[in-house]
Amino acid sequence: MSQHPTNVHEHYHAHIYFDDATAGQADALCRQAGELFRVTVGRLHRKLVGPHLSWSCQLSFDSAQFDELVPWLEHHRNGLNILIHGRTGDDLADHTRYAYWLGEPCPLRLDVFK
Repeated sequence: MSQHPTNVHEHYHAHIYFDDATAGQADALCRQAGELFRVTVGRLHRKLVGPHLSWSCQLSFDSAQFDELVPWLEHHRNGLNILIHGRTGDDLADHTRYAYWLGEPCPLRLDVFK
């Protein structure tokens, strides 16, 4: 599950995980990604949402943006853990089979997809 991200889907999400101490860093990373790569930047959620067991911010992007964005995220994440997954319409598969991690894999609440 934690292999290197591969550009094999049309659409993707990246979830940048943070805590109180790294919220400013995550906010800056997400804003920079939005400006540099014109990806859609979601809200900085200082609460648990969906399957995520950490606070997070979501980036939405497509395969045309993948090859530049993902290496940039890897280089600039500065210790933040990032989940990258395809958006295929199968949420469970997207968060398991099609999940890639920059940093350490984090546990997810997969029961929300059942």
